[in-house]
Amino acid sequence: MEGIHGREENIVAQAISPANVKDKLQEFLETIRGKEGGLKYRTRISQLIADTNKTLIVDYEDLALFDPEVTQEIHINPESTFKAFDEAALWVVSQEVPAQKETFKDLKVRLRGLPGAISVREISADKLDKLVAVSGMIVRVSELKPLAVEAGYRCRQCNHVTKEKQSGLMLRKPQECEECHDTKSLDIEPTESTFIDFQVIRMQELPEDLPPGALPQASEIQLLGNLVGTARPGDRALITGIIRAEPEQSLAGKSRVFHSHVESNYVEILGKEPENIELAKEDVDKIRTMVSQPGAYERLVKSIAPGIHGFETQKEAVLLLCIGAPRTQLPDGSTLRGDINVLLVGDPGTAKSELLKYASRAAPRGLYTSGRGSTAAGLTAAVIRDKSGMMMLEAGAVVLADQGVACIDEFDKMRTEDRSALHEMMEQQTVSVAKGGIVATLNARTSILAAANPVFGKYDPYRNISDNLNLPIPLLTRFDLIFIIRDIPDKVRDEELAKHVLGMHETGAYPTKPPIDFVLLKKYFTYAKKFNPVLTKEANARILEYYLQMRSAGSESMITVTPRQLEALIRLSIARARALLHEEVTEEDSIHAVSLVKRMLETVGVDVRTGKVDLGVLHGKPMSERNLLQTAVDVFKELEGDPKNPVDGKLFVDALVKTGKFDQDEAQRMLQSLNRSGQIYETKPGQYRKI
Repeated sequence: MEGIHGREENIVAQAISPANVKDKLQEFLETIRGKEGGLKYRTRISQLIADTNKTLIVDYEDLALFDPEVTQEIHINPESTFKAFDEAALWVVSQEVPAQKETFKDLKVRLRGLPGAISVREISADKLDKLVAVSGMIVRVSELKPLAVEAGYRCRQCNHVTKEKQSGLMLRKPQECEECHDTKSLDIEPTESTFIDFQVIRMQELPEDLPPGALPQASEIQLLGNLVGTARPGDRALITGIIRAEPEQSLAGKSRVFHSHVESNYVEILGKEPENIELAKEDVDKIRTMVSQPGAYERLVKSIAPGIHGFETQKEAVLLLCIGAPRTQLPDGSTLRGDINVLLVGDPGTAKSELLKYASRAAPRGLYTSGRGSTAAGLTAAVIRDKSGMMMLEAGAVVLADQGVACIDEFDKMRTEDRSALHEMMEQQTVSVAKGGIVATLNARTSILAAANPVFGKYDPYRNISDNLNLPIPLLTRFDLIFIIRDIPDKVRDEELAKHVLGMHETGAYPTKPPIDFVLLKKYFTYAKKFNPVLTKEANARILEYYLQMRSAGSESMITVTPRQLEALIRLSIARARALLHEEVTEEDSIHAVSLVKRMLETVGVDVRTGKVDLGVLHGKPMSERNLLQTAVDVFKELEGDPKNPVDGKLFVDALVKTGKFDQDEAQRMLQSLNRSGQIYETKPGQYRKI
């Protein structure tokens, strides 16, 4: 493309006249043959006549092989060449079906497969009025509006309607009436005007193409006619179009500063499904050889984040999260989530953020964001009013990471109302918006990898996880795996870690080379997602056995595992089978999934009072705390008596201590907890009543 732009434009313009271009394009549409030998575009035109479709798609490759001069012309003078192309296509239609000429007068030719796609950052002044292909991510979509292509003006003096062709976004008025030449009596007449559908979308450069430390560049794209509605927020697209410039509005008059936009000709949605991305045969062969060798799974785990020493369990969780399980669609339209959500809770300086950054780079579609700088609208979706007054739907991080991984650091630093926006996304995998007259549901089929710091700076092993974390219980239960990373001094481990870090700084490379190269690992994730393993009877039996064993583990009031954990076991088993490119989930896969959940429960699910596994710590209160709460409520009722007299706080604390289940401090904390939770309230200092 650079070679085309670099040539003398005026020489090309003199060499080919518009009439000559039209003749050549007519010849092109009538003579080009497809691979099967048939007339490719005559067949397409016959098909669009049958379907009354007013779009003819032309492949750039065919045009380049047919006539390089015309191909040059379409780059340099795209507007006039596309006009000639439309006329040539209409001429071919009129030859095919003469009576249909008027029906197809709005026929548009759209050019597909333009080479040399540029990013949004590369849109510059030297490309104005040139044809380009721009790749990026759709972040904002406006409502649909009619755009006038020909405006009718009625004269108030003679009632004659004068037609004026329109271009750009500003309405142009005829200088005078065609009939009586009056210049001041013209009024717009919508019923005599011609309109087409119009939509504005905003395209931003892809996160993976963003230079470090740079702000993402964005550009407005205008969709016209039947291109309207082809793109949604979160889509990755390649848009072929002409770059235009329009003056910016200024209060002081006309500004010298213009803003550019792309007037689209063709929209191609890219990479809708990572599973559909085709890999080269040599890459597929490498991946299959790598996975077929003994110890492949262990090598895969070791290849995750080689810059971080240790953390094999967490790395295994990240490996399975990047691969995930397929989403299951049920006959009634409801779906079963396949994406795995993982939460890392730990002491500062334990490489949680590094693990998140690595996952965002390695996943087929990854996004990294920090909780402190994220709002509910920035994470999910928002409806905003554009400067032109149009309502636009803007996608947030989890929508943009659809079918990928969203890494959210500093998860505990987010405001409560912003964090609550993730509830629907993490289970239903959709984002619903109802604002400003726009009611929409966007897909957010995203795995969440989150990292949080404990409330007290370092994790307190003598408190349950719900006390260590400033996170609501309903959100905690939506994570399939939760891992606590503690920084405990250990001479052997500390020495190994120090040598690892010193080695990296000394050589500028990993002390131990990862078994699988990062580039191949990214391709492997894409390839593994193509598999859809089926659960075998043996795997089912092993998962069921563990689930029933955990359900019967405690007393009736003790919460062990719930169906949410059962679904997590299924997802992890399928993800491991996918990791090894298996068509079936084996018993070994389910054993590994059970092992991961066990390792999680040994740290997260243990009630620190009793030392027993009790998932009540994730679902509100463990059984031991619920028993203490019941004791406190019974004591309060007893002190209250039948007349429901106010209870003295000191008496209540003493009565709790007498039961033998509380010491003085615990009894005082229970009083404060009951008051804070609203179960009792203070009538006057030191006096309490039950609600």
